Amino acid sequence: MINEEKSLNFLEEIIEEDIRKGKHGGRVLTRFPPEPNGYLHIGHAKSIVLNFGLAQKYNGKTNLRFDDTNPVTEETEYVDSIKNDIRWLGFQWTEELYTSDYFEILYGYAIKLIKKGLAYVDDSTPEEIAASKGTPTEPGKPTPYRDRSVEENLRLFEAMRDGKFPDGAKVLRAKIDLANPNMHLRDPLLYRIKHAHHHRTGDKWCIYPMYDFAHGQSDSIEQITHSVCTLEFVPHRPLYDWLIEQLEIFPSKQYEFARLNLNYTVMSKRKLLQLVNERHVEGWDDPRMPTISGLRRRGYTPASIRNFCERIGVAKRENIIDVGLLEFCIREDLNKTAWRRMAVLDPVKLVITNYPEGREEILSGENNPEVAGGEGERDIPFGRELWIEREDFMENPPKKFFRLAPGLMVRLKHAYIVKCDDVVKDATGSVIEIHCTYIPESKSGEDTSGLKVKGTIHWVSVAHAKTVEIRLYDRLFNVENPAAEEDFKASINPDSLQIIKSAYVEPDLLNADPGKGYQFIRKGYFTLDTKSPSDKLVFNRTVTLRDTWAKEMQKE
Repeated sequence: MINEEKSLNFLEEIIEEDIRKGKHGGRVLTRFPPEPNGYLHIGHAKSIVLNFGLAQKYNGKTNLRFDDTNPVTEETEYVDSIKNDIRWLGFQWTEELYTSDYFEILYGYAIKLIKKGLAYVDDSTPEEIAASKGTPTEPGKPTPYRDRSVEENLRLFEAMRDGKFPDGAKVLRAKIDLANPNMHLRDPLLYRIKHAHHHRTGDKWCIYPMYDFAHGQSDSIEQITHSVCTLEFVPHRPLYDWLIEQLEIFPSKQYEFARLNLNYTVMSKRKLLQLVNERHVEGWDDPRMPTISGLRRRGYTPASIRNFCERIGVAKRENIIDVGLLEFCIREDLNKTAWRRMAVLDPVKLVITNYPEGREEILSGENNPEVAGGEGERDIPFGRELWIEREDFMENPPKKFFRLAPGLMVRLKHAYIVKCDDVVKDATGSVIEIHCTYIPESKSGEDTSGLKVKGTIHWVSVAHAKTVEIRLYDRLFNVENPAAEEDFKASINPDSLQIIKSAYVEPDLLNADPGKGYQFIRKGYFTLDTKSPSDKLVFNRTVTLRDTWAKEMQKE
């Protein structure tokens, strides 16, 4: 059960100590509690991998609990997307729960606090409440409503539930300590009035618990043993503990870890929603978005994301992770799993003048040479006319240019060695055809020519090529910390998407499956877009073959 070879993170140390002491009977129950007000992003993936991973390691369980206490921003669409993302990452929850399942219990908890003289109804405005809390260096002052009687508070709170007051007219606050150095303990809000339709409870409720009141109590109701949150909830922990203690309920415990921060990325749901609403991106699943659905559409695999989350580890201190590590993880995974195919993105025609006209042959190539056996082979049609990349030819090449140029020879991948003889140009002087001769004895796998060449280029047969659209995605922002900018949208990378309307690919790619990774030889890793129309396939670039971003930034 316990991996002795790898050092434990601080949460594993806590859990193992709890198990050793027999705490909670050695039981481990974690939870993942998203608010259904947007799509999950890579930061949530870290929390998912951590919570589900801890439970799996210690033979425990994990609940999925939707924190649906704000009916204005929550939608069933988000609930469905969250469940889909978790399953896609490779995890399955024990119970699917909702904070709204506990609204009646939470209401009863609030009544209990009122009866104990630990909660009161306050008619103050939000501005008056904020002012009454004081500052970190000055104690707060009670509002005129702090000393209402238990009976009056019970009557008013019931009237709040019955819908007798408009939004914002009253709130329920805990009565704790207006001089406490922790501002969260200066009579925090427990309930607010919100006349809004709830995606599950409809119009049954018009008062809703605040996060701090719902969170710990929901943990307790479910008897969560280890409630894992991010570091911004450290100041909330004393209130979490105070409420559980005063309510005398199951003593769930909160533990905090550093959230995931990525450079060249924004992780705020509010900012991501801005990008969607203002149409800077196509939607929540735009392949440039850090959402799990966006990463999936771009071609990231569950294994690569899990590996990334495990590599960055669990820390107690905030830091910024280089997005290059995420890109490394997907390259590493796709190198082992992606099938190799040839695609020409910027074509120029190559004519093999000594190859018989009308002749065609079928060559073969391994699907994945990184795997023993190559995962089988595919047929590659070959003929007299080929498309090659324009950048693979130079009329006046520099030294150490090992591709095509007049008088130079290269190997055509999986095919023959060819020698460039001359070119055909249009009226503007642009090369429109490259004329070559081939060496019949140099066929790949059967080469008896004795020739050695330093360059190999890819190609696609003109007669058999299929036309597709290629979308070259890159990082959405061109500064390391866009969230720190005065206007984060001003740092959007104008080259984050380049569309090639007509690229040529092997005919085998017409059978490509969405979600399957392909390495377009020498060009990068690609996947068929999940929204690709049937009449013209669209391929998204997942990642380049190597990290070119640092070099590009140095040019600026």
